[in-house]
Amino acid sequence: MTSNILNWLQEAGISSPMILQLLASLFIGILFTQSGIDKVINWKGEKDFYTEHFSKSILNGTVPLLMPMITISELSAGFLSIAGVIGLLFFGNPDLGILGMLMACLSIIQLFFGQRVAKDYAGAASLVPYFLVCLVGLAFYLL
Repeated sequence: MTSNILNWLQEAGISSPMILQLLASLFIGILFTQSGIDKVINWKGEKDFYTEHFSKSILNGTVPLLMPMITISELSAGFLSIAGVIGLLFFGNPDLGILGMLMACLSIIQLFFGQRVAKDYAGAASLVPYFLVCLVGLAFYLL
C-alpha cells in the first residue's frame, strides 16, 4: 500500500528516513536553542539557581565555570540541529544534523551528571526521555 503523501514527499526528494531526521533535528533544535537563549537572557537568575542547586555538592563554587560551558553546549546543539535541517533539506547533507545530535547527547549527559551530583534524582530522571530522543535522533542519521 502506498501513500500519496509519501509519494509526493519522495518526488520532492524527501525520503522516509529523511522525515525522521528532520523531525528529530527540529525538536532538538527548538529544545536546546530555547534552553540556551533562556540562560543568556536570564543569566543572573540561572546562575543564582545553579549556585543554590549545587551548594551542597562537590560542584559548589564551579557554577561560574560550568554555566558558560553548558550554555555553549546547549546553543551549539540547538544551532547545529537547526542548521542540520537546512543542510538536509536544501543540500541533502546530514553532517550538521549528526553534529547537532552528538552535541545534544553530550549536553544531556552534562546536565544528567550535574543533577546526579546534586542528588536531584527526580531532575536527573526527567532528563532520560530527552536523552532517548537524542539517541533515537542520532540513530535516524546513523542507521
